[in-house]
Amino acid sequence: MKILGIVGSKRKEGNTAALIDNALKSAEANGVDTQIIYLSDYNIQGCNGCEGCKYTCKCVVDDDMQKLYPLILQADAIILGSPTYFYNITSDMKAFIERLYCYEIFDKDDRSVWMSLNEAIGIKYASVIAICEQNNEHDMGFTAEAMKMPLEALGYRVIDVVKVLHLFKKGEAQQSNTALEQARISGEKLAKTLLLRKEIVSKIN
Repeated sequence: MKILGIVGSKRKEGNTAALIDNALKSAEANGVDTQIIYLSDYNIQGCNGCEGCKYTCKCVVDDDMQKLYPLILQADAIILGSPTYFYNITSDMKAFIERLYCYEIFDKDDRSVWMSLNEAIGIKYASVIAICEQNNEHDMGFTAEAMKMPLEALGYRVIDVVKVLHLFKKGEAQQSNTALEQARISGEKLAKTLLLRKEIVSKIN
């Protein structure tokens, strides 16, 4: 079992990275393998709508996203994290999510009939961590939903959405017991979900 943490912030030592790291450590403490990915390390274009993935479920754009596709397919669960930029996710996270479009499969004659790759091969699980500088959740805008909704369309069961307010300066997340606890619980819940699935599968096989 493996959980992949995706950091959508440019700051490798920033608040988003700290909270995802805390969630992953919590998952590891519950016996699940983890890996953290910093999108700033990768050159990823947004989807260009070429439909080159139409028949293969494989994106034809040759950039660093090709390094991440195998990790995404191998992972049982994923954690997406992004700070709020103008009421939404960062451009890095947006490009990453767009490029998962290749995992959506449509009927050749009727695009109202569709299925995600995960629905076909087996449901996966996810958590979302959204961070905002302001004190009012309204100012977070669409950040959490911009990660949660695409994940659900991609066949992930989103089991937790963490919304953290009033974090901006580097290191503030690590000084917030509340934020760290939210991330810890989220990672633990995700790990326990995977362990429960494993237990159920062992009972019916």
